[in-house]
Amino acid sequence: MENFTPFSALLGGVLLGTSATLLLWMNGQIAGISGIFRGAIKMRAPDRLWRILFLVGLVCGGALWWQLMGPSFIPRDDFPLPLLIIAGILVGFGSRIGNGCTSGHGVCGLGRTSGRSAASTATFFSIALATTFIVRHLLGGIS
Repeated sequence: MENFTPFSALLGGVLLGTSATLLLWMNGQIAGISGIFRGAIKMRAPDRLWRILFLVGLVCGGALWWQLMGPSFIPRDDFPLPLLIIAGILVGFGSRIGNGCTSGHGVCGLGRTSGRSAASTATFFSIALATTFIVRHLLGGIS
């Protein structure tokens, strides 16, 4: 908890909730990143432009925050590349079989009181806690 910053956490939560609500109200779309990404890479998706702009906005918003506020954490540069690739594939696979990602289920789905999203969120949080415990305490961390 050494890097906990309540102001930026509150601001981020308000901005995320507001943007997800506006996207749903104004466009009828759920702000789930995996679904937005999937639609952006489809060659013939009729709503491809807003999806690409949304993803560009995510990257640019993060870069702008980094430039204005400086890094809020020190990125780890010694993480093994094969494990990083495997982790990315597993996240993509998990969001595909779960019919959505953490943002879609955890932010938007819970806000809409979706039972499926509640079950998904409970599942991925439980798995994340178990994985963290196993890696840090039983395996002694990954170096």
